[in-house]
Amino acid sequence: MKKILIACFAMACYIVSYSQLTTPPIGGNKKAVVGERIGITDVTIHYDRPAVKGREGKIWGDLVQKGFTDPGFGTSKAAPWRAGANENTVIEFSTPVNIEGQELPAGKYGFFIAYDPEECTVIFSKNSTSWGSFYYDAKEDALRVKVKPKPLDKSVEWLTYAFTDETGNGATIALSWEKLMIPFKVETDYNNLQLESFRRELRSEKAFNPGWQSFNQAAQFCLQNNVNLEEGMKWADDAMNSPFIGQKNFITLSTRASYLRKFNKEAEADALMKEALPLGSVPEIHAYARQLLQQKKQKEAFDVFKINYDKHPNEFTTQVGMARGYSAIGDYKKALGFAQKALPKAPDNGNKLNLERMIKSLQEGKDIN
Repeated sequence: MKKILIACFAMACYIVSYSQLTTPPIGGNKKAVVGERIGITDVTIHYDRPAVKGREGKIWGDLVQKGFTDPGFGTSKAAPWRAGANENTVIEFSTPVNIEGQELPAGKYGFFIAYDPEECTVIFSKNSTSWGSFYYDAKEDALRVKVKPKPLDKSVEWLTYAFTDETGNGATIALSWEKLMIPFKVETDYNNLQLESFRRELRSEKAFNPGWQSFNQAAQFCLQNNVNLEEGMKWADDAMNSPFIGQKNFITLSTRASYLRKFNKEAEADALMKEALPLGSVPEIHAYARQLLQQKKQKEAFDVFKINYDKHPNEFTTQVGMARGYSAIGDYKKALGFAQKALPKAPDNGNKLNLERMIKSLQEGKDIN
């Protein structure tokens, strides 16, 4: 009986010693995740956030030692800072990226920093699963880059990673703690990544749901970014004519016409738009006429506004269109009449205020376009 009690007690001690219940991270740190999509690239950072805790002036060069040091534990004899607390700080990229102009493949990386007040070394390690930097091995580095640390005016209590200076194909990721920031720039080859994605998806179920929209979306991307125009034109043709999925409607015809204009085939583009106009909705035709105005084609724009109005004479949009059309050809009196006629039909206060400004301009003899 005594042996049984001893065995039970030993088992209970084992369970107490080794069971891990859910608790906050050790040392009073905070777990955090921050991420952002850059173009179509997902960037995610998992890290633990230590606090300054009254150690102002003792963080950089003291708690965070300079360069590479022997931590006195584990296998590393020259370890950088773990760029956070507890286990590895981990950064993940869903596509290849450029870090400070240097290429880094897609993947998950342990993130480290060798601190220096003049120039820090930012390290992306293929080992993302170890604890801290106790087992850091330079042979596992995927990339090292040099960056300049920047002083901060105000102290940041909890270590923070943030995305700043965002553009369509890049951002700066900045680590901020106490009165120092360590930033590094991430950029993507957005156009080519997007085109590669289109090529994959246009061979998947997304090419059939409905297909003309998917092909037209890809074609429009090429137009708007002035890239890959030959393949973009093929996608525009597929949106119109491909078996089972192609459809001739205002959107696909006007996309194709835009490509024809891109290749200086104005007569063919005009003929295609004449085919497209009867298929367009009121907003689509109005938007096309506005596009013509932007191209300084006032007479052509007036004709399109007139087609829209003749089919739908009692709508706010077409009456505003006529005001714009007459203003474009210099007949401010008729333009004013249509603007005043449209005013009671304004669907919301924003449209009402905009139309009131247009009326005021026309009364002063000014073009509203």
